[in-house]
Amino acid sequence: MNRPSISMLAACGVLASFSAAAADAELQALREEVAQMRKSYEQRIHALEQRLADTARQAESAAGQAQAAQAASRPPAVANAFNPEVSLILSGMYNNTSQDPRQDPTGAAGRERRIQGLLPAGGELNPEARAWNLGESELAISANIDPHFRGTFLATISPANEIGVEEAHIQTLGLGNGLGIKAGRFFSSIGYANEQHPHAWDFSDAALPYQAFFGPQLSYDGVQLKWLAPTDLFVELGAEFGRARSFPASESNKNGLMSGSVFAHVGGDVGVAHSWRAGASLFASKPRERTYEDVDSSNTSVTNSFSGTSNTTVLDFLWKWSPEGNARDAGFKFQSEWFRRREAGELTYDTTAASLGTATDSFRSAQTGFYAQGIWQFMPRWRAGYRYDQLSAATLAIGLVDNATLAAADLPILQSFKPKRHTAMLDFSPSEFSRVRFQVARDQTRPGLADNQVWLHYIMSLGAHGAHKF
Repeated sequence: MNRPSISMLAACGVLASFSAAAADAELQALREEVAQMRKSYEQRIHALEQRLADTARQAESAAGQAQAAQAASRPPAVANAFNPEVSLILSGMYNNTSQDPRQDPTGAAGRERRIQGLLPAGGELNPEARAWNLGESELAISANIDPHFRGTFLATISPANEIGVEEAHIQTLGLGNGLGIKAGRFFSSIGYANEQHPHAWDFSDAALPYQAFFGPQLSYDGVQLKWLAPTDLFVELGAEFGRARSFPASESNKNGLMSGSVFAHVGGDVGVAHSWRAGASLFASKPRERTYEDVDSSNTSVTNSFSGTSNTTVLDFLWKWSPEGNARDAGFKFQSEWFRRREAGELTYDTTAASLGTATDSFRSAQTGFYAQGIWQFMPRWRAGYRYDQLSAATLAIGLVDNATLAAADLPILQSFKPKRHTAMLDFSPSEFSRVRFQVARDQTRPGLADNQVWLHYIMSLGAHGAHKF
C-alpha cells in the first residue's frame, strides 16, 4: 500500500496557510470599503437635510412676509367675519284695466277699490294704478348666526313706493325631535300660499279669498312653534301667537295675546310621479275699533268700526305631477284653498258723528270663499295656468238695520253680492333667476261692472336666494 510522503503533506499545509491569509485580507478590505461608503452616505444625507431645513426656513419667511403685506393692504379681519346670503328681487309690471282701479263699489272716486260685501273690504284687487308701475321688490339678507340660530331680514318696496320690513326673525337650528321655533316678524304658515312671497306666486296678484280675508297676507310679530313628525308620511303641526299685523286683526294698545293660529299639514308621494299635501288651519283674533270708510244713503262719507271676535278657517290642498319625477322639463300642479270667516261683536256707525250721529249695536257675519288653479309646464321654461276665484254672499245680522236705526242703504259696502274672477297666464323663465309673465283676467267683484285686465310682469332675482317651499 502506498502512503503519501512527508514532503507532500508539508506542501499542502503551506498552500492552506497562504489561502487563509489571502481570504482574511480580502474580507478586511471589504469591511473598510463598506465603512467608507457608509460614512460618505451619512455625510451626503446630512448635507441634504441641512439644505432642506434652510429651504423650509426661507419659504416660511417668504410666506410670512406675503401674509403680512396682504394683511396690511386689507381691512381688519372682523370686516370679513360675516358672510350672509344676500338677494334682491326686482319686479315691475304694466297694467291695463277697462275700469278705473281707484273707484270702489259705492261709486266714490279716489278711494282704493274694494271687494263688495265684506266688513271691511280687505285689500286692493289690483296693483297701485294703471299703466307702468313698480311691483313688490325685495331685499333679503340671511345667515346662520351660530350653531343654534339663523337670522333672516327682508325689506320691501311696495307698488306705492313704500319701504317696509316684510320679515325679520330668528329661528332655531338643531333643537332635535323635529322641533323648531321662530321669533320676530314672519308670514303665518296657515293655509298654503300665505307664507309665499309675492315673487313666488304663480299669478301676478293674490287670489280673491286672500285679498278678502287677509288683505292679502297674514303676518305676525310674535312666535311660531313647529313640530315635524319622524314618520314617512309628512306630518307638520304648528301654532303661532302674538300681534297679527294685518286684516282681520287690528292695532291694539294693550298687553297680552290678541291673535293666534294653529295649523296641521300632511303630505306624501304616490309613486315617483305624484306628490300631494293637505292642511287645515284656524286663525282667531279680537279686533278692537277696526275702522273702515264708507258712504251713507245720502252719499256722505262716514267712518264705521267693528269690535269683537274674528275666526277664519282655511282648508288647503295641493297635488303635483311630473313625468318620472322630473319637474324640470314638464309637470302639472293643482292648488286650491277654501276659507270661512265668522265674526261677532258690535258695529259702530259713523264714529266721527259727522252725519246721522254715532250708533252702536250687534253685528254678526259669516262668509266663505275659495279658489282653484292649475299650472301646466308644457315644456322646459314655459308654463300656462288658469285660476278661478269666488266669494259667497255674506250672511249678516246687523242690529242697527234690524232695529230700524239705519237703512241697509246706509251700509252700501255690505250689500249682498257674490264676487268672482277668471284669470289666465302664460310665463317664460329664461333661467332660474328670471321670469316674464303675460296675464289676463275678467274681474266681476263690483256689482254691474266687469273689468277686463291685462298684466305684463317681470320678476328678476339677483344673488343667493334660497329655494322655495314645496
